[in-house]
Amino acid sequence: MTGAGPDEAFVRLERELALMLRRSRAISARLAGVLHKDLDGAAYGLLALLEDDGPLRASDLVSRLGLDKSTVSRQVATLVELGLVERAADPADGRAQVLTASEEGSARLARIRNIRRARWEADLADWPAADVATLGELLARLNNIGEAREAEAGDRPAG
Repeated sequence: MTGAGPDEAFVRLERELALMLRRSRAISARLAGVLHKDLDGAAYGLLALLEDDGPLRASDLVSRLGLDKSTVSRQVATLVELGLVERAADPADGRAQVLTASEEGSARLARIRNIRRARWEADLADWPAADVATLGELLARLNNIGEAREAEAGDRPAG
């Protein structure tokens, strides 16, 4: 799509990202089922975030994942009940709780991530390593913009 004007480039970007997000939701639902048959799609992202950035409060999960409080509360309760997430007193505020991936949750997540990484390696085997690295860098930049937008939205009063 070389030579496309800026409008065409953004139309294509929006279309491709929308397709990728639809696929991502379907994949997350499938991966949650691999973690445990009783989990839905939101649980995979929640556990992954706790593994990568935990310990976190439930309110952090709400803002970082863009989910509503009831969804996060329900998912956390299920993950705790299944032994995939642990609750502990927040060292900064003993009245609050922080959540972390349990040893079992971390192990299950690591198995899934290894399978996913192998799939990506197979799917992109004919791509130059520099292209894979560039894609990773560009996606990180895009995610940083998204996180900043979410933080801005979270700072605004409702209504």
